[in-house]
Amino acid sequence: MSSLEINSCSYNQATRLQLFPPLVEDNISGLLGESMSSTEDKPKDIIKFTPEKLSVDEVSQLVISPVCGAVSLFVGTTRNNFEGKKVVSLEYEAYVPMAEAEVRKICNAVRQQWPVKHIAICHRLGLVPVTEASVVIAVSSAHRAASLEAVKYIIDTLKAKVPIWKKLHNCCRGQFQGQAKGNKSHLYMKTGKKNTPITPLEDKSAHTG
Repeated sequence: MSSLEINSCSYNQATRLQLFPPLVEDNISGLLGESMSSTEDKPKDIIKFTPEKLSVDEVSQLVISPVCGAVSLFVGTTRNNFEGKKVVSLEYEAYVPMAEAEVRKICNAVRQQWPVKHIAICHRLGLVPVTEASVVIAVSSAHRAASLEAVKYIIDTLKAKVPIWKKLHNCCRGQFQGQAKGNKSHLYMKTGKKNTPITPLEDKSAHTG
């Protein structure tokens, strides 16, 4: 074999090797990191009471998971009427430590009944104008049935058991109707220096759902 043929073979072999470079160590670590991050996506319960405006997109992003094929949402907003009267806003108050504890119980109950991944329950406090969200609930699960049923259970139980006070306001007379929800032993209205028990009213709210 001539020296020209040997050089040609060596050149072709080197060219083929360059076309198929081996995986570098950083790439392997990255692939392993992605795999580990998906397995470490542990279930989480996100509970938030805030005076800030709620973002449906931000709450839904909190429960996104690569192992889930469904995210179910409930968004409760203020509507502009109540029993024929005009409503301009709702006002919410809560004893936050107790409310958070009750909501955590709801999350635990959900996990005992349905195979869900992440749960986010965000409730706004203070004034909530018409069309704005007062509560956003998001649940992720592998399949839609679990998250849909969980969301319905959460909002129904929240309205029945969590100590949150709701007042309705119109444009002319200010507050004209008060709504109380939660355990009746925890329901009080501030009146001067004393706390006066509130008699729970039938749940006819300007809240959707």
